Amino acid sequence: MACLGSYIRSLDPRLPQAVWILQGGGLLNSFGNGLVLPFLIIYLHNVRGVSLGLAGLIAAANSAAALVTGFVAGSLSGRIGPRRVLMAALCVMSAAIALFPLIREAWHAFALSAALGAGSGAFWPSQSTLVNGLTPPRRRHSAFALQRVTMNLGVALGGLSGGVIASTAHPTTFTVLFLLDAGTFLGYLLVLSRLRSPELDPERLEGSYAQVLRDRPFVSYVLLNALFMGAAMAVFVELLPPFAKNQAHVSELGIGIIWSVDALVVVLAQLPVAKLAEGRRRMQGLALMGVLWAAVMMVVAGGGYWLMGGAATAVLAVAAVLFGIGECLHGTIHVPLAAELAPARLIGRYMAFSSQSWQVGWIVGPAVGGFILQHDPYALWPLAAGANLVGASWALLLERRLPRGAWLTPGTVRGELAPEPMR
Repeated sequence: MACLGSYIRSLDPRLPQAVWILQGGGLLNSFGNGLVLPFLIIYLHNVRGVSLGLAGLIAAANSAAALVTGFVAGSLSGRIGPRRVLMAALCVMSAAIALFPLIREAWHAFALSAALGAGSGAFWPSQSTLVNGLTPPRRRHSAFALQRVTMNLGVALGGLSGGVIASTAHPTTFTVLFLLDAGTFLGYLLVLSRLRSPELDPERLEGSYAQVLRDRPFVSYVLLNALFMGAAMAVFVELLPPFAKNQAHVSELGIGIIWSVDALVVVLAQLPVAKLAEGRRRMQGLALMGVLWAAVMMVVAGGGYWLMGGAATAVLAVAAVLFGIGECLHGTIHVPLAAELAPARLIGRYMAFSSQSWQVGWIVGPAVGGFILQHDPYALWPLAAGANLVGASWALLLERRLPRGAWLTPGTVRGELAPEPMR
């Protein structure tokens, strides 16, 4: 672990110390997420008897609540500071997840999922605004790539640990997962209490969300990300585990391994991919990501249809490798570009829209995908593949609507700033 930490830090030693401290707390927090996320729908369906379609709606309720609180958090981050908003979000999430073992009826799950989502909606824009405020502009792509690395390292370790602990034959094992996750939220809270908050810009008190909506290219960019989140990220994260368990008979440990493979690919490849992306066109990177994720969906469909048990686990792990490479492209491009497109006085509101594109995707993906999985599980993956190819085409068409200076990931070419692309 010490060697891995030295490796990560050596990839960009120019980042401020405060960023490294923040990411350390994020590592602990994401470990708890990794414990729970791969097994949440399995818990609802296989332990508490909730149908897959209803379980998908419960997951969507989380994101629906987050959609509301995210906009409030984006505004508050500019008024009272992102650190305070993030700390409040962690308190709400810790309380909500600690109550998940008490679920006995579907409405219990809806209520607690919505409470957890309310905290999550405030978590992401405030955290993004905090990272943005602590990092020099030309290192932000690296800082957000580092965020992906530390979070995925935590998710990998958490997913593997959760796979060892969880057992549908012993429901109390899920209680252990939920309480451990609640503890990691509190651990992150402790880290934040020792971290300074970036200074507030008085001009940020003046903006409005209407100004963000008038930025048509940015709104298109947000909708593009919502498509990718709904057709790829939410489907892979939320629906692959129950598909693997119930169609391909993959064990809980196997699901934890698949989850960890995806996360470890991001840990090892994210910062190198960020370095390779420097000076290259961002929207072409997103298009490549869409093609990779479409391929992943077809591999999942084939692996789940033709194989069972250990063989299916191996093929789905290969799919996780490809998916992780796509995540590295997304981590390098999405949030840094959103921050670059934002006027300084509206950064909190732009980050809120950027974060909410995830929530929109996480509403539609599990809600629609859960019912498809329930009635025709093998149809879900080709449909998701087609949607990702639509997203890849959309990314290429959107590029020329963006400011020329935002086309390339910032970096250096032979010691000079990377040039703007030619029209």
